[in-house]
Formats: sequence, C-alpha cells, structure tokens
Amino acid sequence: MREIFKQIIIQRQDWLRKIDVQARNVELEANANYVFTGLRRAGKTYYLYQIIQSLVKKNNFDAILFINFEDERLIGMTHLHFNEILEAYKELFSQQPIIFLDEVQNIEHWQKFARRLADEGYRVCVTGSNAEMLSSEIATTLGGRYINKEILPLSFSEYLSFQKLKFSANALYSEERFELKKQYVEYLQYGGFPELLHLDNKRDFLSSVYQKLFYGDLIARYKISNPNLLKFLIKKLAESVNNETSVNRIKNLIKSTGVSIGSNTLFDYLNHLEASFLIAPITNFYSKFVEKETNKKYYFLDTGILMLFLNDQDTKLLENQVYIELRRRGYAPYFLKSKLEVDFYVPEANLLIQVSYSISDIETRKREVKALDVAMKSLEIKESWIITMDEREIIETENGKIRVIPAFEWLRKEEGV
Repeated sequence: MREIFKQIIIQRQDWLRKIDVQARNVELEANANYVFTGLRRAGKTYYLYQIIQSLVKKNNFDAILFINFEDERLIGMTHLHFNEILEAYKELFSQQPIIFLDEVQNIEHWQKFARRLADEGYRVCVTGSNAEMLSSEIATTLGGRYINKEILPLSFSEYLSFQKLKFSANALYSEERFELKKQYVEYLQYGGFPELLHLDNKRDFLSSVYQKLFYGDLIARYKISNPNLLKFLIKKLAESVNNETSVNRIKNLIKSTGVSIGSNTLFDYLNHLEASFLIAPITNFYSKFVEKETNKKYYFLDTGILMLFLNDQDTKLLENQVYIELRRRGYAPYFLKSKLEVDFYVPEANLLIQVSYSISDIETRKREVKALDVAMKSLEIKESWIITMDEREIIETENGKIRVIPAFEWLRKEEGV
C-alpha cells in the first residue's frame, strides 16, 4: 500500500502544478484546520485546490500531501494503513507536508487519524459528503481542533465569475439586464454544480449526481431495504418544497400507495436525507417544541436536483434558491405561520422575506403585502422584502417599508442579507 500512496502523492502534485483554479468566495482563518462538508459534487475538492494554491509558496508543491479516498487504488484500505500515508511521504520528501484528505469518510475511524495529525502540529484540511462527520461523537473526538465549513454549490456571482461573465454595476438599468436575467434563469433551473458549466446536457449530469447520491450515499450506506419507498418520499418532499409538511401527512401519502411505514423509520429516512446534504428543514417560529419536530418545511440544497422532480414550477425553485442563499450567508431562517404565512424570518438580521415569482396579480400582491405587514407589526420590524423574478419597487405600509427585489439583483450582492 505504501508504494500506491507514493504514486498518488506524486501524481496529485503534478496535477496541482498544471491546473488553473478559479477562486470561490469562501473566507478561512489563516492557520486553522478545517473539515469541509456538503452535497456531493458541490465543489469541495475544487475548493481544496484553491486553498493549496493560496498556501504553496514559490510553487513548492512538494509540500502538499493530497489523498482522495475515492481513488480505486485504495479499495481495501483500512484505518490501519493511515500511518503509511505519512511514512510514504517521509520517504519521498524531508519537509513537513500540508495534508489534504478528500472524501475521508470512506475509511472508518478517520477522525482519530485527523485528530492525531492536528495534535502533532500538521496543517490539515478534510472533506466529506456525509453529515455524520459532524456527529457529536466525532466532534468530541476531534476535540475542537477543526473548524467545520459547509461548501454549497456555486453562488450566482460565482456562477457568473466561473464563466468569466462581467456585468456593470448599473446592469439592471441597461441592455445588460436581459443577459443577466437569462443567466439567472439557467442558474435557477440547473443549479450551481461547477461541472455543469462545461456540459451541454445538464439534466443528464444532474441525474447521474442524484443516482450516485441515492444509491451510494443513501441506499448502500444506510442499508435501506425499500428503495422505492425512499424514492417516493424524496419525490413528495420535492413537490411540497414550499409548503409546511407534517410527518403524519407524509405517512398518509405513503399509506395511500399500499405501503405502511412506522414513524421511527420515517424519521430515520428524513435524517438520512439531511445527513447526505440532499435536503434541509426549517421550522415555524411560532410552533411549540413538539410541532417543530414534526411539522417542517424541507428545501433541497441545489435547485438543479430539485428540478429533476418538478415541471414548470419556477415559484418553488425560486423560494428554494432563496433558502440556499440565506444558508450560504450563514443564516438559519424560520418560516412564520399563524393566520397568515411568511416564507422566511431571519432573526439575526431582523428581516422578513416573502418569495413570489410575480406580484403583478392584484390578489397575490394583497396577500403577500398583508402577511408581511401583520408580521412586521407583531415582531416590531420596520423593513421586509418580497423577492421576485423580475420586479422591483418600494411599498410603504402602516407598519414599515417593503422592498420588492429581483432575485438576481439580491444574489449578485454576495454579502449581508
């Protein structure tokens, strides 16, 4: 195994010398160790390349020890081989390496090795596609020696940057607006996986990513005996993406197909979907604790994957995209539902957000404005937003100001809310 490690180390160094990396918008502490998690194919490995190029001085790529644990040459590897990685590097080079362990969750007990590396003073970055990497047990094992950072698919500004598309600051008021909106529509429908930018048949790629996630990260990892039941659950979550969904409702939908499922099994399935970074839940700010656990809204962590299950439902995609962007900016939003409903409440920013494809219809406009106005009064908030596809204005109400903002205008900001 040691000779294989040597081959992998040298080949990866050669690869890193050749590639041209387009930087992503992620800030890191200068001397910290990191665990990068997130959806499969979201760009975690590529982000490691960016870190490497920022760390390597005078093109000293010999200082990099990079192992991808999905390399087929490592089939059969166990935790007993971890130390051979270090021994292989020491036989090649005399300096202390900067260590990158990619998709390390494939090897059991990786966390003990990662902890030892940190204890021995190595600079280490780790990636994985399974939220179990962040379980309380593993967090205890790592002992605060690593910072967790979630890597989501490309933001809209990154999506434009990766294509080397530049728009002026006043693009919204010029002919550039049409091209900007065109790019956003494609981004909304196909999501932000970096590899999509170089492909013509984007749907086939998204389908292959989903199949790998479904059969590899879900069925095989969790030993799920009824794949069709899980497929049905994912489909129903997609169709309900902008609606509150209760566990009992899901059980009844499944029961209507002639299949019974226990509550515990259903909770397990939902947890598996979240652990694989396919979905993420939010809760009603007004709900009691028990209701928060059983009644949630579920969003997908990429709109391209969500689109595989929907037909001409841009409103759902738009609301889902707003959730992803709020998460990307570090917020954990709630929704509000009592007599009226507000899509997102962001306590940290003291902000309410409705998402509506268009408010040109009078009844739609009345409904969205009224819900925000009532919530602004209740929560003593003076400003709220309606994020739309292509409309902008300011609406004054008795209780504050409502800004109507095109989604692609907000997404280009890349900072704040």
